[in-house]
Amino acid sequence: MTLDPAAFKPLTDVLAAEGLVTALVLVGMITWGAEAVARHLLRGRVPGSVVAILAGLALAWWGGTVSGGTRGAAGIPWLAGLGLLGGATLRDLAIVATAFGIRPAELAGAGAAGVVGLITGLVVAFALGGVSAYACGYRDPVAVTTIAAGAATYIVGPVTGSALGAGADVIAVAFAAGVIKAILVMLLTPLVARSIGLDNPRAAAVYGGLMGTNSGVVGGLAATDPALVPYGALTATFYTGLGCLVGPSIVHGVVRLLLG
Repeated sequence: MTLDPAAFKPLTDVLAAEGLVTALVLVGMITWGAEAVARHLLRGRVPGSVVAILAGLALAWWGGTVSGGTRGAAGIPWLAGLGLLGGATLRDLAIVATAFGIRPAELAGAGAAGVVGLITGLVVAFALGGVSAYACGYRDPVAVTTIAAGAATYIVGPVTGSALGAGADVIAVAFAAGVIKAILVMLLTPLVARSIGLDNPRAAAVYGGLMGTNSGVVGGLAATDPALVPYGALTATFYTGLGCLVGPSIVHGVVRLLLG
């Protein structure tokens, strides 16, 4: 039995006309389904956010294959709203909205240890990312800086790459590096929490600054102890914002000095 694509045209026309609504509903369904899979099939061993990320990557791969383009699922006309929902405008709006929710008193409560963890985490992430990019054969300062920023988070990488005018392939590498880091942090945090003393708000604040990736830290801490999530998320949020500031400026300047 072969399905006739023309039979679905009225439906796809409606979905395409309401692209952003379609994207919101689809992302909501993926999130709901991922939480159900994580809770009932995986019995909480893997966070729902990890399942949702993997489902999103699979959807992007399928969409890119079907459409034959470079925009992933957004290349399919009736899923074009995903490009807007995940685009730069709403992404930057989400970052700014998150930053407005931060209370200075809570940051001060994290103490000097949180600030030291934040700076240390950024320096180590940029250094490891830059060295990895160089080892993989990249010599262009823009490419090395972008991939180094991707090692910080999958938000810092694309923001830095866009600011510096990096190519789409380099930005994709930076994004992939950040996604892999987020998944690893989500998966490994509950496994190592006890051995590294991650059982109090102070440790959670330092951990958030060291790891940086907000979704990874939040998912990992939620699987460890939900009460620790706000403390880790606070410094992880600052990590992303600070990374977006220093990536295209200070880090790019240092890379240019080193590579000429």
